[in-house]
Amino acid sequence: MAMAEYLGGSEEVFVERMNTRAKELGMNDTHFVNCHGIDEDNHVTSAYDISLMSRELLMKHPEITNYTTIYMDSLRGGKSELVNTNKLLRTYNGCTGLKTGSTGLALYNLSASATRDDLSLIAVVMHAPTTAIRFAEAKKLLDYGFTNYSAVSFGNTGDIATIAEITKGTSQTVEAVFESSASVIIKKGLEKSVTQNIVLDENLEAPIAKGQKIGVANYTLNNEIIATVNLVANDDVKKSGFLNITTDVYSEWFNMMR
Repeated sequence: MAMAEYLGGSEEVFVERMNTRAKELGMNDTHFVNCHGIDEDNHVTSAYDISLMSRELLMKHPEITNYTTIYMDSLRGGKSELVNTNKLLRTYNGCTGLKTGSTGLALYNLSASATRDDLSLIAVVMHAPTTAIRFAEAKKLLDYGFTNYSAVSFGNTGDIATIAEITKGTSQTVEAVFESSASVIIKKGLEKSVTQNIVLDENLEAPIAKGQKIGVANYTLNNEIIATVNLVANDDVKKSGFLNITTDVYSEWFNMMR
């Protein structure tokens, strides 16, 4: 309540902002009535929506795991202790958080996150009858994900993908490099079935600015594009002036006469 009043001026305004943000994230089954989650009519969500919210938190604010991975801490020089209610932190390899919750109507709930071998997963359990069951069910879901899927990365940022031909420029070519890397989750065993297809923009003409998008690298599995990485120019290519064009013409003529 204090946070809501500080950030929104009132709980009502803050809850309105919560609902607006939920819609922006695609949380179509969610409607907030209060800022604290205690049982109230028409205050609802779904496991899928909780996963969307959890993913947004982990992706946009990864520093949250600096806190969600702490199992025990102390206050007042050790006179008081705080213990994390997420018991998976002690029992599940790679656990990074994330949030427990329980009320009389909602029973025991958990959004559990874990990372192994660059693969990050989120398992959401709702309305479990006991706290032990929520942890056991989340563990089953995470185990299934780690057993059957892997994270595959494509394109290292700055690596050369191909050489692009340029017209009307001081240089006839420019290196096309990966603007970023892309990562997708696929079933284990299919990693070598992914194919790369580089598509450069047609009729690339100077001037070209360093960092300018000049194509894409598409990654396909079973005839379906599963990832796309932009290709950008690795250098500036200035437009040829009259002197450059004349020099090029004489150079070509001289080479033909040799």
